[in-house]
Amino acid sequence: MIIRRLEDVRSVDWGNGLSRRFLTASDGLGYTVTDTVVRAGTKSRLEYRRHLEACYCIDGSGEVVDAAGDAHPITPGTLYALDQHDAHWLVASPHEDLRLVCVFTPALRGDEVHHLDAPEFSQY
Repeated sequence: MIIRRLEDVRSVDWGNGLSRRFLTASDGLGYTVTDTVVRAGTKSRLEYRRHLEACYCIDGSGEVVDAAGDAHPITPGTLYALDQHDAHWLVASPHEDLRLVCVFTPALRGDEVHHLDAPEFSQY
């Protein structure tokens, strides 16, 4: 059994927020669980080419915008899943942070960060 508390897990500044990584590849479960805070007013161009991701909003607000430009509001109780390695923009509201519980498969190593100034979508 694995028991972890927020204050005890690795916190990674991924560029526009913090990802607190509760489970990583070294735990041997095959998936990662994070508690992720996206800083208010940020817009992140993201794509996961080697991972699938699902995110459940527990606090704050924002939107996820698909490659076609369709915006989908994110508020507490909303889940979005990137089931096709979807390129997307993750946008936090200008007036509050966006907080998500995220699941990645396969599992992350745990030290990954985004390169948000790259000319293409940041990916890992």
